[in-house]
Amino acid sequence: MSDQKRLFLVDAYALIFRGYYAFIKNPRINSKGLDTSAIMGFMNSLLDVIKRERPDHLAVCFDKGGSVDRVEMFEAYKANRDETPEAIRTAIPYICDILQAMHIPIMVKEGYEADDVIGTLSRQAEKEGYKTFMVTPDKDFAQLVTENIFMYRPKSFGGGYETWGIEEVKQKFEVDHPLQVIDFLGMMGDSSDNIPGLPGVGEKTAKKFIKEYGSMENLLANTHELKGKMKENIEANKELGVLSKQLATIMLDVPVTFNAEDFELNHPDTDKVTEIFQELEFRQLLTNFLKTFALETSNTDHTNSGSENISPSGKMLEGQKGTAGAGQFSLFDADGESAAIASTSRKDIKSVPHFYQTVEAGMATSIFIKTLLKQTSVCFDTETTGLNPLEAQLVGIAFSWEIGKGYYLPFPEVFEKAKQLLEQLRPFFENESIEKVGQNLKYDIKVLAKYQIEVKGKLFDTMLAHYLINPDMRHNMDVLAETYLNYTPVSITELIGKKGKNQSSMRDVPLEQQTEYAVEDADITLQLKEHFEKELGEANTQKLFDEIEIPLLRVLAAMELEGINLDVNFLNSLSEQLNTDIASLEKSIYEAAGETFNIASPKQLGDILFDKLKLVDKPKKTKTGQYATGEEILSYLAKDHPIVQHILDYRGLSKLKSTYVDALPNQVEPSTGRVHTDYMQTVAATGRLSSNNPNLQNIPIRTERGRQVRKAFVPRNEDYVLLAADYSQIELRIIAALSAEDNMIEAFKNGEDIHASTASKVFNVPIEEVTREQRSNAKTVNFGIIYGVSAFGLSNQTDLSRSEAKDLIDTYYETYPKLKAYISKQIDFARDNGYVQTVLGRRRYLNDINSRNQVVRGAAERNAVNAPIQGSAADIIKIAMINIFEKLNKDNYQSKMLLQVHDELVFDAYKPELDKLKTMVKTEMENAFKLSVPLLVDLGEGNNWLEAH
Repeated sequence: MSDQKRLFLVDAYALIFRGYYAFIKNPRINSKGLDTSAIMGFMNSLLDVIKRERPDHLAVCFDKGGSVDRVEMFEAYKANRDETPEAIRTAIPYICDILQAMHIPIMVKEGYEADDVIGTLSRQAEKEGYKTFMVTPDKDFAQLVTENIFMYRPKSFGGGYETWGIEEVKQKFEVDHPLQVIDFLGMMGDSSDNIPGLPGVGEKTAKKFIKEYGSMENLLANTHELKGKMKENIEANKELGVLSKQLATIMLDVPVTFNAEDFELNHPDTDKVTEIFQELEFRQLLTNFLKTFALETSNTDHTNSGSENISPSGKMLEGQKGTAGAGQFSLFDADGESAAIASTSRKDIKSVPHFYQTVEAGMATSIFIKTLLKQTSVCFDTETTGLNPLEAQLVGIAFSWEIGKGYYLPFPEVFEKAKQLLEQLRPFFENESIEKVGQNLKYDIKVLAKYQIEVKGKLFDTMLAHYLINPDMRHNMDVLAETYLNYTPVSITELIGKKGKNQSSMRDVPLEQQTEYAVEDADITLQLKEHFEKELGEANTQKLFDEIEIPLLRVLAAMELEGINLDVNFLNSLSEQLNTDIASLEKSIYEAAGETFNIASPKQLGDILFDKLKLVDKPKKTKTGQYATGEEILSYLAKDHPIVQHILDYRGLSKLKSTYVDALPNQVEPSTGRVHTDYMQTVAATGRLSSNNPNLQNIPIRTERGRQVRKAFVPRNEDYVLLAADYSQIELRIIAALSAEDNMIEAFKNGEDIHASTASKVFNVPIEEVTREQRSNAKTVNFGIIYGVSAFGLSNQTDLSRSEAKDLIDTYYETYPKLKAYISKQIDFARDNGYVQTVLGRRRYLNDINSRNQVVRGAAERNAVNAPIQGSAADIIKIAMINIFEKLNKDNYQSKMLLQVHDELVFDAYKPELDKLKTMVKTEMENAFKLSVPLLVDLGEGNNWLEAH
């Protein structure tokens, strides 16, 4: 490695925005409701750079107040940008506090952009003999590249980094020198910064002009060589071209100074960083930080003499950071890592006194069980050989009923002997008067069922309790322990290793370690139970917990154990048919394109559709610069371009084949010959159930081939048929009831077709004269209103123009005035209280409801309307499932409830019970919850799921 010193300059906002949007579909929300996505994303990137590169010198550069000079030149500069998302504005003070604690200088100057600060510092450092790496994904920085200044660009989707030197810039931009990047940017403009560029000049034309003329000035001096409209455009906008180049030029004279001593990467204030990370609930990130800065000593003076850069609130101030605390760090030093971790205040099994005991066989087990049976509430946790409860064997069970104490009962490997030991525990598990506590009890119940042990009595599941208290947060035990108890449990990977072929089994772990690990889990879960019991009451969700989620846990366990029969031969046949269909579509696509290409490649597809076929004038591009070819883009073009519809059909069939048709046969459980999905209660914040391994809730139903997949689900044998029971338009009925909208309620009570009724009212025609198109448009509005459909959205979903769609929505609200008032009332309630709730009091917390960012606030407002509707539908079907399950057991039905998919329940119906079952199911579903609108259930039966549905 070269002895030349290296300086890394981080473009703060570029990495902060990148980190925030990386988590946009699954934001990181902590227990206090704070969106920590931007902080986590930025810190992950920063630590990654430090670990990979071990820089000598490093600084983080921020914008402050925007570029005064550029705005003076062009008032509209960056005027098109949306307001910064709330979560990013909230993140900045935390990020500054973290950087201050890490003794990393923050470089900022009022009236200048980070680009200018980085440009100035990189040139100054170059003169002092440094190699500078500009950490940013922003291509504009390519103009600064020299022999000693490089771009250090994060790749897309977490794919590491790439370094751009002179040769890379020349290749990427097709220029002879990096400075020509300024001319390139000036010619084509930049929509993100609102730099206008030359009219009609895009990326390809700009590259062509650079090759021919070399610079903006030379192009403008030779416009007589151009032809037609291009010549007219450029000659009429020469001043705009010169202005655009000036706007695109990064300044190199910002009043900041590179002082090498100040920029040295030094010893961080570990305690302070740890304190901030614990406040933010960054468990893994803290571990990452401690490993990255594995300290040589834990007694270093952490005094930060550079604190003048940041106020106590974390607000960025002008100036430079002074000399950081003394003491260099050594990356990945084993002794140092131990010292660093020891400096945290987090408790663990080594620092907390406890009494965890292994129960020996024989007399000790008998005494233990006698003591166990005297308890009123016991936490238990099974340890098994794997995660699949249908295959896993018991290795041991941990018990705890007093904080800091617990017992571990190991089980023999031979199944029959393990079963004999469990027989001794049957009086405990089937004792109705002893409360059973656990984390994810459904798993334990399914494991024990394999040994014919039923878990009776009151249950308390800490995972379910926390889901009701804070539905947007993660609910695994490690996170809960660290968040609520400030305790880090022993990781399973410490015992059996990471996932993969080399991972061992709990059976291979020494008994003493098994005991410590397993009883710790039971002990921690018991402590969480005591914590959550109080919070359930404070959140008014105790009744929901006791009467819905806990009883449903048993229902779902039984359904999952039952599974459903699958016709594998039919799926194999369907797979062959899909191969034929896909091949036919490929042929049609290639013929329309005039060449073969990789249809699954977004880049190649974009080039075909938008460069070669030129389907639109100004195609949308992704952040990586390639054409956007997502479904929302292609769906808009499909009705006008057959090739696009073929591509959408190709994608749909390919996904159907890989996700279901080819995958489902491999998911048949060998021990039962059936498919056993796993229903998750703690994923969807609205209260809906999620299905996994396989996901049976996402099987397409709108396409013919998608519907055929349901044919593969069949009864257990010829003595059974499948019965499907489906709530009819339950969400519309709920919104009619909650809004007290008389016109809708009346239509439902009269048994009218609600979509025809709506069409009759909004189009002002008798119901019998409503056309199919009018009914279809009314149906789209009926369902769209729940999701906050706009005129633009409605226009895209129908054949209506934007103005026609707007008129339809306006007329709709005039027809249903109470519905509009209800929507406003829901949003107002959310603004005042920070949440909305279902008919049973299930809360959906909306942290962004008062955001100043219109887009973010709009999404929260739509959730304020939608969540109570979706959540109430979910609550109602859960009640129905619980009541039906109880009837099935009480009356000794041979029929079984198998599946829950959205608003539908599927049963394996024993033919002699079919009529009785249909009556019972319909009655229970329609009377699960009383609304001012009657609930209606449609029943169907058949020799497969499609026939029944």
